[in-house]
Amino acid sequence: MVVQPAVAAAPVPHLDSRPQHVAIIMDGNGRWAEGRGLSRQEGHRAGAENLRVVIERFGQHQVPVLTLFAFSTENWGRPRAEVDGIMRLAGRVIDREMTALHETGVRLCHIGDLEGLPKGLQKRVKAAVERTAGNTGMTVNLAFNYGGRADIVAAVRTLVAAGATAEQITEEAIAAHLTTAGQPDPDLLIRTGGEHRISNFLVWQAAYCEYHFTTTQWPDFGPAEVDAALVEFSRRRRRFGLVPGEPGRGG
Repeated sequence: MVVQPAVAAAPVPHLDSRPQHVAIIMDGNGRWAEGRGLSRQEGHRAGAENLRVVIERFGQHQVPVLTLFAFSTENWGRPRAEVDGIMRLAGRVIDREMTALHETGVRLCHIGDLEGLPKGLQKRVKAAVERTAGNTGMTVNLAFNYGGRADIVAAVRTLVAAGATAEQITEEAIAAHLTTAGQPDPDLLIRTGGEHRISNFLVWQAAYCEYHFTTTQWPDFGPAEVDAALVEFSRRRRRFGLVPGEPGRGG
């Protein structure tokens, strides 16, 4: 199926400030489907069809980096039929959406354990990343087979393997070896579906980000919900542990 926007999106609202990096836990596909008497796989399909709509809206807001949590390392524990369906769906989404995203200048990156995915999906992801590597528009990180703790462990192991001493394993060194190295840390983390936890997602990078939890399930999270999250973010005063007037990052 092809994404068909129900109605034209409203004009992009003015923001006093905008995040440089938004991360989203796309939750609620299964519950969305069950509430409509559909299979969980139908819910995942509906969620996949929502991807381009949301990416385009963040692009209209000129958000430079968007990270989408599509499949966690813990999700392998779901029923085999559901996992297999998600893997097949991921491949079809890449095939269907990549040309349109590439033509709009989106640069696709993958974060997570690519080697743990089926070979066919690995090839599709690698091809999409290579095809869009030279694009200069929005960066979209697809977190597929990703775990935040595993990200940190892998960074430390890389440093140790390179011969780093204990004194050389600093916050800066670890950050430089995470899968998001070279990108700004997320300023805003959104979770759809009504849960209030981050589920092992970007646990290092999200240390000082703002959180936006919504009961809207992912297939229904459209331009209006994107706008609402960004407007709320623009109204927050970020202090990074400081107090007003104190030198440093706070204001």
